[in-house]
Amino acid sequence: MSIKPLADRVLVKPAAAEEKSVGGIIIPDTAKEKPLKGSVVAVGNGTKDEEMVVKPGDNVLYGKYAGTEIEFDGENYLIMRQSDILAII
Repeated sequence: MSIKPLADRVLVKPAAAEEKSVGGIIIPDTAKEKPLKGSVVAVGNGTKDEEMVVKPGDNVLYGKYAGTEIEFDGENYLIMRQSDILAII
C-alpha cells in the first residue's frame, strides 16, 4: 500500500454494501445504505497525545458520517481519525 496516513489517521477499506431487494424490486447502488464497518489497511504513527490503538487487519465500526472517501487504484477507501472509530470487532 503506497498510502501512509499521517498522525492519528487511519485508512479503512469499507465492507461491501449489503444487497437488499424488497419484493422483487432491486435497489440501485446510489440508494444503498453505506456500511458502518470495514477493515483497517494502514495507520499513522499517532501523536504525542494519542497512541495508536488500531492496527492493520483490525475490523472496525465507525460512525455514519466518519471519514473522507477516497479512490486509489480503482478501490474505495475511507481516511479518518482514530477517534472516529467506535469499536474494534
